[in-house]
Amino acid sequence: MLQRSCRSFYRRIYPRLKDVGISLNPCSTKATVQQDVGGVQQARRLLGQPTHMSHPQLLNKGELMPGITLTEFQDRRNAFVASILNQASRTDKDNHLVVIPAAPQAYMSQKVPYVYRQNSDFLYLTGCLEPDSVLVLNISQSSSSYKASLFVRERNAHSELWDGPRTGVDEAPKLFDVDEALPIEQLNQYLTAYAKEFPNFVLWYDFRQPIDLKVHQILNMFVTETNSSAGQAWISPRKIVHELRIIKSPAEIALMRKSCQIASKSIETTIASSYPGISEHQLFATVDYHNRMNGAEYLAYLPVVAGGERANIIHYINNSQIVKDGELVLMDAGCEYHSYSSDITRTWPVSGRFSPKQREVYEALLSVQEELISLLSAHISLDSLFSTMCQLLAMRLKEVGLISSKLTSKQELAQAAYSFCPHHVSHYLGMDVHDTELIDRRINVLPGMIVTVEPGVYISSDNTSVDPAFRGMGIRIEDDILITDSGVENLTAMCSKHPDDIENLMKAKPQ
Repeated sequence: MLQRSCRSFYRRIYPRLKDVGISLNPCSTKATVQQDVGGVQQARRLLGQPTHMSHPQLLNKGELMPGITLTEFQDRRNAFVASILNQASRTDKDNHLVVIPAAPQAYMSQKVPYVYRQNSDFLYLTGCLEPDSVLVLNISQSSSSYKASLFVRERNAHSELWDGPRTGVDEAPKLFDVDEALPIEQLNQYLTAYAKEFPNFVLWYDFRQPIDLKVHQILNMFVTETNSSAGQAWISPRKIVHELRIIKSPAEIALMRKSCQIASKSIETTIASSYPGISEHQLFATVDYHNRMNGAEYLAYLPVVAGGERANIIHYINNSQIVKDGELVLMDAGCEYHSYSSDITRTWPVSGRFSPKQREVYEALLSVQEELISLLSAHISLDSLFSTMCQLLAMRLKEVGLISSKLTSKQELAQAAYSFCPHHVSHYLGMDVHDTELIDRRINVLPGMIVTVEPGVYISSDNTSVDPAFRGMGIRIEDDILITDSGVENLTAMCSKHPDDIENLMKAKPQ
């Protein structure tokens, strides 16, 4: 009976699969993609991630990830190795071994996985989206050369029946353009053999923030058991990777621009569809839905959807209350588009119109944010931007009566402003929302960097030092800014933020 049902399903679905180049044998789990070679149809099996053959709607020929070519990944590894060699020139060791693991699969509960997200550093250098993988670079300083080895899961019919295809050892070298691929189970054996061949080497691995505990245990045992100097000579490679990731390539900028466009459009749609009595959860669902429907894989982080007083909880993510008439909604949300993130905050009146006091504070904050964006054209540091924000915000809040007119010194004004905005005004943005965390915010920004600008004003309902009409407000405005040679480009400018534009947007809300 099962066999008959399977064949019946196959007869119904096969013509549709054939139209898109997928061949599936009746009652089999093995899928292949038909490739035309010299006019002859040849079958090639599906791999562990989308390829041009399996997903032509996502990847162009020559791309390993949507929008990013295989050549760019090779260029990244070459640049990374060049940086390693530059640092290695200050040591007396010729051989350097780099180990960068993939992220493991995490689980909500037994056999119930979270959506998988790759370790950004590993992904940046390999383009590999599979868990249980490790990139190993064997670098020789004297010859200025290296060998790239990728440890991956071997193919397993039973596992692939449940979890889908794996690239495997046979296809990985070609797919990822590495010198060799080895089974992940052989990592320990490889390390032991390497230490015997090169007893005096530097191990580049991040022991302080391990990504995969299984790999970490292997590395710990390796360092403990080897008699080489590797135990004393190890360096984290993360800073070098982050120094490369901080400057976006044209391909990365295009992906970031698209991520920002999707999130901007989705937030605007969410603003337009809000009304008094809507729940924060419904607003969360709305922005999530529209991001996905517009092409994002998922949200870049749990969004803040805070109505009224709850907006004063800076990382409020419960998103479970009703937004009442007269309250503001603060939404901090972004999406991930092919591994690149956007990060936007907008604040709007759920009723469709700002009250006079709400507009007064909002316009003061908006003027600060716009001036800060303009100042980035001078390529100042993010810490300098924060210091400037404190001064500008203090002056604007003084004008609206939130800060006492008696305060005059820079230090007093900065402290007063910080009491209303107790967070930094900017962070780097890219593959991660808080991207390249090892890059200091004291350095001047450079063309190719993308940063946020996000001042806020948070006024607790318990703040008896201000006019009662201001109490309970929480407002933040955030945009994503590309630093260019000639200035800046606001990648989220299409997301309405001027109060008149927001009110007009809500007037045109869908019925």
